[in-house]
Amino acid sequence: MADTPPAVVVEDIRKSYGDLHAVDGVSFSVAEGEFFGILGPNGAGKTTTLEIIEGLRKPDGGTVRLLGQSPFPRDLALLPRIGVQLQASAFFEKLTAREQLETFASLYGVSAATAGEMLELVGLTDKADTREDKLSGGQRQRLSIACALVHDPDVVFLDEPTAALDPQARRNLWDVLRAIRERGKTIIYTTHYLDEAEILCDRVAIMDHGKILAMDTPAALVRGLDAPAHVILERGSLPLAEALALVGADDATENEQSLTISTRTPAPLLSALAERGTLDGLQVRTATLEDVFLHLTGREYRA
Repeated sequence: MADTPPAVVVEDIRKSYGDLHAVDGVSFSVAEGEFFGILGPNGAGKTTTLEIIEGLRKPDGGTVRLLGQSPFPRDLALLPRIGVQLQASAFFEKLTAREQLETFASLYGVSAATAGEMLELVGLTDKADTREDKLSGGQRQRLSIACALVHDPDVVFLDEPTAALDPQARRNLWDVLRAIRERGKTIIYTTHYLDEAEILCDRVAIMDHGKILAMDTPAALVRGLDAPAHVILERGSLPLAEALALVGADDATENEQSLTISTRTPAPLLSALAERGTLDGLQVRTATLEDVFLHLTGREYRA
């Protein structure tokens, strides 16, 4: 609803460690029920920003309102309304997945039956009786998220939940994140995977060196870049000079593996290639958030 106040309001927060400005004048708001991503390479200031919003760290300047309250100093009345999954999760030793969740549930006065529901949500029902230290990396991440959700919080903070996971485990976790979103939760998460955020987030803020460089929906950021599409063919599909002469071709380059044609009007270019029978193995690459990052910083993205 338009009249619903934002779940999070951040205004000009700052945090320095000596000469390092970890967070340098960051401002944004997150609507209730929004999936908001804070993106950037390692060292961009993402985790520090998240910790300030959660109330784990005091800012040097600026203000934060979390569900209408100041998160720092720690507000005990606020804690049951937020769920936090940290980069490095700590579990109770020698407990099974179900016992971990039941223990977390008891801390919030939640019934043990909720543990079973959370295990199902994160796809760990078949691992309920497996000790945490016997779970795979992806399974431990899902258990960590379940622990953050067991008390049914209004706002969920996830700090690089897919870091260090293999591609299959990452995609499995995407399904979990989508399921959380479908429950109407407000999600604020950090990641250095731009492709992931492009798929999952309603809006993103791209950070580097403690500052927000751009903020909008992923589609709007990419659209605002006004970058050409790249049509990639196998080398030898047609001569470079002929590629440059095609209708719709703005530029063309060739390397040992492929021929790449840049275009802002892909439809006539693809039609011209079809007429020449050169569509086999063709790939079309449109602009991505990584291109936005490159445009904003003038350098390659570093994960």
